[in-house]
Amino acid sequence: MRMRKKKNLIPRLERCAAVHIKDPENHKGKWLELHSGCSELHLEIGCGKGRFTVETAGNNPDKLFIAVEKVPDALVVAMERAVAAGLKNAYFITCDAALLAEYFAQGEVKRIYINFCDPWPTKRHAKRRLTAPSFLNIYKTILAEGGEIHFKTDNTLLFEYSLEQFAENGFELFDVTRNLHENGIFGVMTDYEEKFHSQGIPINRCVAKLTQK
Repeated sequence: MRMRKKKNLIPRLERCAAVHIKDPENHKGKWLELHSGCSELHLEIGCGKGRFTVETAGNNPDKLFIAVEKVPDALVVAMERAVAAGLKNAYFITCDAALLAEYFAQGEVKRIYINFCDPWPTKRHAKRRLTAPSFLNIYKTILAEGGEIHFKTDNTLLFEYSLEQFAENGFELFDVTRNLHENGIFGVMTDYEEKFHSQGIPINRCVAKLTQK
């Protein structure tokens, strides 16, 4: 779904400058210096409008959250939510997931969240999936030993593909479910997730723990 263009985008982005990191390469290896009260670095890839980021960061004030979003019209909403919530442990960057190793040091990230990414359903586009081997190799570089990827999607084919890729690329799978909210709401929802759940679409989720670099 194409994001609707936001009015007054530039001034809105500027008003959120306090949470927008425009030089992420300068923080490589020292992200935790942004907040002395945080002991772990968590990364969300493709945060969209930021509902998950803001609620999760609010629930975990001792964790530093860096959210990545390429679409400015979604990014500005996410940042406005973080500013409105008064968060001190959530920041946002604009970059492609393929470049993450340029901005995060080896073993610096404890947890990665990937929520409802583009499934890229055709075979010729499989390499663009955020759980494709080329991306997993990047995550393995920046993840700490025993670090985790928390993955959610409504797309069954993408989920089954991702389970295979995790297992074949040095990750051990935990908490695999194909109907996350079957017995009631579990965890923090994204905006898309709430919409899908209200339509009766099952949500797939798993945790992939890095066991082999």
